[in-house]
Amino acid sequence: MHKEMIITIDGPAGAGKSTVSKMLAKKLSYIYLDTGSLYRALAYKGVKNKINFEDMEALNNLCSNISIVLKNSEGQMKVYVDGEDVGDKIRTEEIGLAASKISAYAVVRQRLLQLQREAGRNGGIVAEGRDMGSVVFPKADFKFYLDADIKERIKRRHKELLGKGNSSELLAIQKDMETRDNQDSKREIAPLKPTSSSIIIDSTKLSLQEVVDKIVRQMANK
Repeated sequence: MHKEMIITIDGPAGAGKSTVSKMLAKKLSYIYLDTGSLYRALAYKGVKNKINFEDMEALNNLCSNISIVLKNSEGQMKVYVDGEDVGDKIRTEEIGLAASKISAYAVVRQRLLQLQREAGRNGGIVAEGRDMGSVVFPKADFKFYLDADIKERIKRRHKELLGKGNSSELLAIQKDMETRDNQDSKREIAPLKPTSSSIIIDSTKLSLQEVVDKIVRQMANK
C-alpha cells in the first residue's frame, strides 16, 4: 500500500462507515474526509436562514453565496461555514434529513463536487459518503460499500444519540432513517448504490474493529 491511494467508503446511515473510515484513516496515517459533513454544512446554513429547499432560486443563491472551507486538523477535516466551525451543530437529525433532501439537486452536488475532489487531489485519503466511489472518485484505488440490517442501523443510531446526551425514540429514528434511505437510494442524481467494482461488507454482526480488519485484509489481497 502506498501513500497516494484514494479509498472510498460508501453506505447508508448507521452502517458504521464514519467510525470505520476514521479508524482506517488513522491506521494508514491517511486523511479522513467526511463528505456528508459538506452537505450537512450547506443544509445547516439553509435551515439557519429558513430557506425553502424546494425553491430553486433560493437554493441557487445559497450555493452561490456560501463559503465552505475544509481544514486538515491532525488527519481529520474540519468544516467551516462562512468562517464558523460548525462542529456538532451539523450532527442533528434535522440537519441530516435536510442534507439528504438537498443532495438530490444537481446545483448542490456540483457546488460540492469540486471541493471534494480538491481534498483528494494528492491521495492519501479515506473518503466517506454516499457517492464517493460512484461519482466523486470513480477511479479510486479501493471502493468499499458498508451496509447493515436496518434494525441494527436504527439501534446503533439510537445508542449514538444517547451517548451524546440527546433524547431519542426508536420509532422517530426509524422514520427518519427510512426517509433518508428512500431519498438517498431513489434520487435521480447519483443514487446511493454500490458500483460494479465495490467491495461490499455487511457490518450487521461485525464489530467496528472487525470491519476495519476485513477492509485491510481485502486491500492486502489485491
